Amino acid sequence: MPELPEVETVRKGLITLIGGSTITGVDVFWNRMITPPFSSEKFQEVLVGEQIHTIERRGKYLIFLLDHWAMVSHLRMEGKFEVTPTDTPYKKHTHVVFHLADNRDLRYLDVRKFGRFSLIPIEKRDEFEAIKKLGPEPTASFFKVEAFQDSLSRTGRAIKTTILDQEVVAGVGNIYADESLFQAAINPMKPANRLNQAEAERLHEAIIDVIARAVEAGGSTIRTYKNTLGEAGKFQVALKVYGKTNQACPRCGTAIEKTKVGQRGTHYCPQCQGPISDYQKKE
Repeated sequence: MPELPEVETVRKGLITLIGGSTITGVDVFWNRMITPPFSSEKFQEVLVGEQIHTIERRGKYLIFLLDHWAMVSHLRMEGKFEVTPTDTPYKKHTHVVFHLADNRDLRYLDVRKFGRFSLIPIEKRDEFEAIKKLGPEPTASFFKVEAFQDSLSRTGRAIKTTILDQEVVAGVGNIYADESLFQAAINPMKPANRLNQAEAERLHEAIIDVIARAVEAGGSTIRTYKNTLGEAGKFQVALKVYGKTNQACPRCGTAIEKTKVGQRGTHYCPQCQGPISDYQKKE
């Protein structure tokens, strides 16, 4: 699933490519991607003539700001946007197409068809329920250590599960949760409310640092991710534990292990972060 760094990179690319463009038509080939209360037909109708002024991001959501509408898009597992000349044949898994006035298309492709589009009147864009529930962005300006510590103190869930909760901190997914926990030297299965102040502070700093470095590198290409310019991310070369099962820990040389925490594949160093067996009965 594209996480915050990948979605932010897509946002920047889309602004470069289609900022200021006007939509002249919309085709929807998989109606379930359009969320109620709008039908697919109504979605296609009301977007004609709308100009794309800019694109914002909140957590893993992209928010297209148009004349009268905010169009919220979530890429889910494998969604991606491409900008291409209108006469280019459609690729397999093309599900939503926005035709632009300059004879180009903005096309949404999604192998699993999990992506979704929602429309909100522009004056009510801050009322979109899913975005209202999001926690702070993982930057020093918004993500405050005191509030983070308070969130941790309120739950006995595994710390990895806790930081994947988008209401605790927005935009962190599986890759960057593993990397942040390794950088902070915290066992991914340790109950959140058992982290001491020093551990919470280290993890808070690690999340901000890892996400910032990943954004700068354009995200991580693990499977199919490419940005809207067709470029792969570069942060995968900086990953320390994610996807490194049985490879030597860069810190101590111990073999990286993989387990499941909250049904999510989880990579960690059993020496630097401690053995999972210390916490398995509590997960």
